[in-house]
Amino acid sequence: MTHDPIPSPTTSPAPSPATALAHRVSFTTPAGHLLVRGALDLEDTDRGLVPHRLPRWVRERHADAQLAMAQSQTSGVRLLLRTRATTLALQTVPTKRVYPGLPARPDGVYDLLVDDVPTAEATVRGGDTVTLDMAAGTARHDLGAAGTARHDLGAAGTATFTGLPAHDKTVEIWLPHDETTTLVALGSDAPVGPAERADRPVWLHHGSSLSHGSFAASPTGTWPAVAARAAGVELVNLGLGGSALLDPFLARTLRDTPADLISLEIGINVVNADLMRLRAFVPAVHGFLDTIRDGHPDTPLLVVSPLLCPLHEDTPGPTAPDLDALRAGELRFVATGDPAEVAAGRLTLSVVRRELASLVAARADDPHLHLLDGLELYDEADHARHPLVDGLHPGPETHREVGERFAGVVRSLASGLLR
Repeated sequence: MTHDPIPSPTTSPAPSPATALAHRVSFTTPAGHLLVRGALDLEDTDRGLVPHRLPRWVRERHADAQLAMAQSQTSGVRLLLRTRATTLALQTVPTKRVYPGLPARPDGVYDLLVDDVPTAEATVRGGDTVTLDMAAGTARHDLGAAGTARHDLGAAGTATFTGLPAHDKTVEIWLPHDETTTLVALGSDAPVGPAERADRPVWLHHGSSLSHGSFAASPTGTWPAVAARAAGVELVNLGLGGSALLDPFLARTLRDTPADLISLEIGINVVNADLMRLRAFVPAVHGFLDTIRDGHPDTPLLVVSPLLCPLHEDTPGPTAPDLDALRAGELRFVATGDPAEVAAGRLTLSVVRRELASLVAARADDPHLHLLDGLELYDEADHARHPLVDGLHPGPETHREVGERFAGVVRSLASGLLR
């Protein structure tokens, strides 16, 4: 397939690293919009284009600060283009998170792939900052913040990639999975145009911070990204840190999003938020699946039960920061629920796995619905080799291993061979 180059705009702002090159695409133009993949909504602002992983109507109706931050972080969002350029300069405004008393977080990584091959990475320093005080209660346990968090504006920066091969090629730039990213402009030394991958199945995935990518080393290192690239599918990642809570609006979003296969990682956020009891959980999952089926009656649909997390295997939530660890400058978590209350309906990961297996079995009239036990992705032996970094989240090696294991599941799901 050939692609017409996107013309450079007739006007541009004062010279910067992104505009010093011969060609420049502003993301607040239709041409810029055409380059973005993996987002469900693109918001034009006076600072640039903000990709969102949830549609506007959800963001307007459900003003939860945790959800707002998680969905704006660009996990799985990437630029896809065709070009002969040997230099690309992507100008963005990143949003960094600052936790007083804890070590500074590393800058988010931009991964560049040429014809599917990882080729370079870069970071953008500066940008906006959001200050979240875990000890003072202005941050929740996962990725989000309460409305009292402080947001300070900063300047744009540039991720520059040089030495790319001069032939016509497909280039992907995966945006940081754990930063909100405002796209300003893309500079290049040759024209760029949109690329198409209509031959690849679209995999729509929803889950918790594990799926979002907490503690992954880079955006292509999150386990959904690892699985998608290995399986040759196009990823739409609705992994939302702290926000996989069986919300009806999420089910409607999944219902309305085109997809060739769908997977749901369910359980850990419901437990660590202590959101509901067993009596509410089972009907909530049934309703969630029913809503998805309204829009995807025959699409392969996989329910993934919780991966191992010793903190909550037999102890209910809620989860809370370990204050002693915080005072020592370390972020770890503790389970604060009472195991004795499981008999009265409090949820643990062991209970959730049992109930999800029973629930999927009860829906045997749906031949396209499947269950994967999360312990097949990460179990006690894996934990012994690669413990969870902070008691909740996997590290980079675990993301890679889980993604490699899940790739086979994705291939089977896409081909209709999963039984």
